Amino acid sequence: MASRKLSDLSEPCRIMAEQFLDRCHEEGIEVLVTCTYRSLMEQAELYAMGRTKPGKIVTNAMPGQSMHNHSLNGLPAADAFDVVPMRDGKPVWGTSGADGELWQRLGAIGRRCGLKWAGDWKRFKEFPHFQYEGNP
Repeated sequence: MASRKLSDLSEPCRIMAEQFLDRCHEEGIEVLVTCTYRSLMEQAELYAMGRTKPGKIVTNAMPGQSMHNHSLNGLPAADAFDVVPMRDGKPVWGTSGADGELWQRLGAIGRRCGLKWAGDWKRFKEFPHFQYEGNP
């Protein structure tokens, strides 16, 4: 099972993730971290969805291509994390209307923290995904 621990992020990504979560809290947005580090095997399972396994395509990253797969000296050091905002204790997966506005707020907070938000991607938007890509 993929990790949800911030300690499985690279140090720069962990610092930005903590800032992101703090700012969400300050703005009254409850956020649940759903994934930090993901093994190559877990990435292969996700990549297979909608391709060789039933379901919807959820990622274009093959094993080793995802920022979730990064490690350092054999230990997890992911440069990405996934989140979902919560409303009344329930995850908000919708991306239109009030739900979409909530995701846009998260994206803006992430950008202010120096993160790249996959909700801004043109080809394959991934609203839950934030990543560190070097110096902000």
